[in-house]
Formats: sequence, C-alpha cells, structure tokens
Amino acid sequence: MKILIDTNVVLDALLDREPFAQYAAQIFALTEQSRLESYLCATTITTVDYLLSQALEKSEARSALKRLIELFEIAPVNRPVIEAALRSKVTDFEDAVLEQAAHLVGAQSIISRDAKDFKKSIVKVLDPTELLTSLKFQRPASV
Repeated sequence: MKILIDTNVVLDALLDREPFAQYAAQIFALTEQSRLESYLCATTITTVDYLLSQALEKSEARSALKRLIELFEIAPVNRPVIEAALRSKVTDFEDAVLEQAAHLVGAQSIISRDAKDFKKSIVKVLDPTELLTSLKFQRPASV
C-alpha cells in the first residue's frame, strides 16, 4: 500500500508524543519492513527540520533528517502540485499541498490525525489507527 504520512504523525514518532507515538512508530516499522510504501511531502521535511533544530543540536537534527529520508520516499512539491493545491477543495493550503503531493505520487491514502481537515480531499485520509486496523485484515502476498 502506498501512503503519504502527514507531518503530525512524523512528529508524533520523533517527539514521542503520547498517546500517538506508538501508532506512528508502528507505521515507521511497517515502512522499514517494506510492508508499506511510505512518502513524506517535501514540505514535511522542511517543517521537521525547523522544529528539530529548535529542540536539538544542529548535528542531531540533521542526523534525524537523514534517517527520515533513508526510510521514506519524498513526494515533490512543484508548480503542478502548488497550482492544483490552489484549486483544491481542501481549504487549508498546507493540507491541500499534501493532498496534491499524495495524488502526484499515486498514494492510496494520506495518514493524518487531522482527517477532518481533509474532508474534501481527492485522496482517502486515514487516521493512523484506522490504517493499522485495516492492515491487520490484509493477508500477506503469496510468494
């Protein structure tokens, strides 16, 4: 399953925000095991860098970013994504950019704790717990 992970879920994992960190960590683990094809929006990377650099030494923040980009693919933000976000029915522009970046890479779902913000999204939005629950009912692919 191809997904795009919203910034709030990434921050849950990196900042160990309870009670959400355990679900984010499970999604990270499933990505590491190649059970999920997971993307981060390019804007998520810059936001995470800014927030980590406020909380950590620069070298620690950069090390965390390097681990993120080793684990996740990056959904680009380019002119077509921005133009489509401006036309999107998702009213918050930052969320519209995530929606359009997810659409560009062919993600089946956006994983976010703020699903209400994506009510009019053209890409399905799942809460982390909804994603994890849905995966429990999927059988592993045959070899």
